[in-house]
Amino acid sequence: MADGDTMKPRLNQRIQFSLAYVLVAAMVLLLLQSWLQAPRTVEIPMSRFLELVRADKVEKVALTEKEIRGIAKPDALPTTPSGPGDRLRQWLGSDGEVRVFTVTRIPGVDEAPLVTELERHKVEFTGRIESTFVRDLFFGWIIPLGVMIGIWMVLMRRVGGGPTQALSFGRSKHKIFDRKELKTTFGDVAGVDEAKAELVEIVDFLKNPKKYQRLGGRIPKGVLLVGPPGTGKTLLARAVAGEADVPFFTLSGSEFVEMFVGVGAARVRDLFEQAKDKAPCIIFIDELDAIGKSRAGSTGFIGGHDEREQTLNQLLAEMDGFDSSKGVIIMAATNRPEVLDQALLRPGRFDRQVVVDKPDLRGREAILRLHARAVVLASGVDLGVIAARTPGFAGADLANIVNEAALLAARKEKNAVEMADFEEAIDRVVAGLEKKSRVLSEKERDIVAHHEMGHALVATSVAHADPVHKVTIIPRGIAALGMTYQLPTEERFLMTRSELEDRIAVLLGGRVAEELVYGEVSTGAHNDLERATEIARLMVTKYGMSERVGLATFGDRTPLFLKGTGMGGEREYSEETARTIDEEVRAILERTHDRVRAMLTTKKAVLVAAARELKRTETLEGERLRRALAGETMVEGTR
Repeated sequence: MADGDTMKPRLNQRIQFSLAYVLVAAMVLLLLQSWLQAPRTVEIPMSRFLELVRADKVEKVALTEKEIRGIAKPDALPTTPSGPGDRLRQWLGSDGEVRVFTVTRIPGVDEAPLVTELERHKVEFTGRIESTFVRDLFFGWIIPLGVMIGIWMVLMRRVGGGPTQALSFGRSKHKIFDRKELKTTFGDVAGVDEAKAELVEIVDFLKNPKKYQRLGGRIPKGVLLVGPPGTGKTLLARAVAGEADVPFFTLSGSEFVEMFVGVGAARVRDLFEQAKDKAPCIIFIDELDAIGKSRAGSTGFIGGHDEREQTLNQLLAEMDGFDSSKGVIIMAATNRPEVLDQALLRPGRFDRQVVVDKPDLRGREAILRLHARAVVLASGVDLGVIAARTPGFAGADLANIVNEAALLAARKEKNAVEMADFEEAIDRVVAGLEKKSRVLSEKERDIVAHHEMGHALVATSVAHADPVHKVTIIPRGIAALGMTYQLPTEERFLMTRSELEDRIAVLLGGRVAEELVYGEVSTGAHNDLERATEIARLMVTKYGMSERVGLATFGDRTPLFLKGTGMGGEREYSEETARTIDEEVRAILERTHDRVRAMLTTKKAVLVAAARELKRTETLEGERLRRALAGETMVEGTR
């Protein structure tokens, strides 16, 4: 559905709400007017009026053609709690000073005797009614309108935004952190040394702009931080602002976009205007892809001038229009650089792209030490081992592990966080919570034990597999009935053909162990087969590791920003080539399967004994695991 189609129901609902609100407001206003302008006098009969005059109880009167309006003396009001005078006191809260009354004139009666009677008793009278304009204005309009405005303000606050929301759509929703509020520095960032080195120049420019301007150099207008989620892009931007000691404007890309067309562009203009007033400063836009997606992939394929595109156009115009020499640096972060519009990435806008990648082994250890500063660690904790056990973890993942370990230790009322707490925290993050309520049958526990020990035995038998760190058959997460943990000895960036084949062998070890022991297979190898097939397909289609397919690479032409949308999908190779690829993938898997079967057949006795020990203890690690995999006889109760 196009944006215009989705907007129509919302506008109709807003119009219906507005009409209903206006009708209710009009009715309330009329009721208030009729109530506030109701007669505040007490009407008395002519006979009673004449009695009051003759008893010298009337102070003054005003005569009109239809009525007599007068003010009685204080002692003319009844003292008992009843009657019209008492109603006047109750209505106005008076203590007896209200003495206004009206008398309806009798048609056709001569006015001269009444005037004579008033003169005799020295009653001040006039033929003109005092003006009530001020009273009518105050009680008829000012008070009712004030009440309606108060109700409107309360309703606006309830729906969100306050009474000035309608007037502030074009205001930017950024947060400003002043110099005193920014305490983050590069010392609070670890594991991304290369990215920090790239940003040191930005800090130096903000501190000493003349150093670069004297030779005619121009600082980059924009710095784009690119990297997976959780790698510390936002933290780096805050550290830059903290090191440079300048104001820091921060907001998310999604905060520019509203359902009203033009609001996002107005917010971009307002953001840059405020930033220029506070220069030197840093503008940080998180999740830039929310407004910076490629216009070629917009939903509006014909004339796609939707709100997001207008916001992007305004951002491009603002980046062209300001001078970075004034000290306004734009930083943005995204984990999807492939979807960004090329106009954003050209020189003169985001000139510099800084990759904030997942940390390596040393980086992970530095991050763990950084987050562990506030945690009480036991003497036996080795953060290097924790870093080795967490390949591919981002900074946020490692911070979560430290926090989970501290919570686990506190739950067990320990005085310090031990290595076992970190191990448990890693297991929880990788595989999920331990499912103590998931009780496996005896046969299922046998199958899982042989399956996991099959993985472990193959990993110790091939030349290029990571050492096995722990094997467990404790169910975790949604579907994991057991896990085999390997501990990489070094960070790897390249993989040879033999190393990839050994990885496939380890993945197939569990299924082959089931075949050898039970003569049939279970569904437990589902995830292993998926991962093995993916590696084999990459070897054939991307890495050029198949003699039949050759050195050419194959894939579809779907742009990255369209993957998963159902669009694109044009294949760039023939059906014959596709058939050859499938055959080569199957050949790699079958060849590796035969190798693993031969390997485990010779170690079947070790497999069965190790599985028996694993089933008894549920978890094997350290020296007990090494002895089980070496085929040494285990005595119950030994360690």
